[in-house]
Amino acid sequence: MTHKLDAVEGLTFATKDFALEKGGTLPLCEVAYETHGKLNAAGDNAILVVHGYTSSGHVAGVHAEGKEARGVAPGTAGWWDALIGPGKAVDTDKFFVVGVNALGSCHGSTGPASLDPRTGKPYGPTFPEVTIRDIVRSQKLLLDSLGVKHLVAVCGPSMGGFQSFQWGVSYPDFMHGVVATVTAPKMRAGTIDAAEQLRQRLASHPNWNNGWYYENGGIASILADIRHETLVGYGQREILAATIPDPAKREEAIRANAREWAKTYDGHSMVVLRRAIGTFDITADYAKLKAKVLYVIAPNDTLFPAKMGVSYAKEMREAGVDLTYVELVTDKGHMASHADALQWAPALAAFIERLGK
Repeated sequence: MTHKLDAVEGLTFATKDFALEKGGTLPLCEVAYETHGKLNAAGDNAILVVHGYTSSGHVAGVHAEGKEARGVAPGTAGWWDALIGPGKAVDTDKFFVVGVNALGSCHGSTGPASLDPRTGKPYGPTFPEVTIRDIVRSQKLLLDSLGVKHLVAVCGPSMGGFQSFQWGVSYPDFMHGVVATVTAPKMRAGTIDAAEQLRQRLASHPNWNNGWYYENGGIASILADIRHETLVGYGQREILAATIPDPAKREEAIRANAREWAKTYDGHSMVVLRRAIGTFDITADYAKLKAKVLYVIAPNDTLFPAKMGVSYAKEMREAGVDLTYVELVTDKGHMASHADALQWAPALAAFIERLGK
């Protein structure tokens, strides 16, 4: 029976004393998530959906009133709503879909803006370093708590692609497929330095207060500037061109989007996740990948262009990975797997159909 995804609920899983790869322990580790569809008796019809850098675990449908995930505006559709739902490429009449927010983020999972139980204050600049492996391990604990025994696939764009690839390496027997879009099996060189550069830029805000800006007026204005630059670089002008033909109005729409985002996002989370991204690399572990891979690239993506995608696809195939490569026809850059989701939806549906066979 088909059900509309119009009463989604933001949920939270919690575990205690979560040890981190780089040292330190989170006394309370919370992971925000949402679910769609039903888990079967065998616990093996689940699909995990993981997000990009500053996104959330709200992947499809619309939240029930008062049940929104932290930082998600009421009435907002999930960021892959075009792909996930009854009868869609990821069919929630068949699959149990779990959308999850990354550890270190600020959309409900434990991150720098969360209260440190030991002090009763936000972690702020004292939040420990997390890795993509830590993020994936926290998700595995969540799935265990839900009774998931085996995944059909792990899917995600950008940093979500990093997580998806890491899942395939960390738990190679736990899923049939990996769907990685606008991403790569390794982050480009220099991103660790970029994390420090980002921190220094945030620190230029007059309210920075050595990173303790939570009760000092916040740093929303500089976050809005950074968000605007990111949206433009990721292809937002091209996305809006179809509905807002006037360049000036289009620019104001992007700036309004950035200002709204900056009201809820945390600067320290940007730094923490940027640092996690900077250390990601599974290129020495291709032999561990047992899952089939669907790899989707946008040619004009400035972060992961087609030349890079073709090269990594060749490497993985030579290492024995069963890989399907899809190159989108798009001008929407890094946001193409969202903005042009319907273009590759048939490839996604076909890929999922052959998993486990």
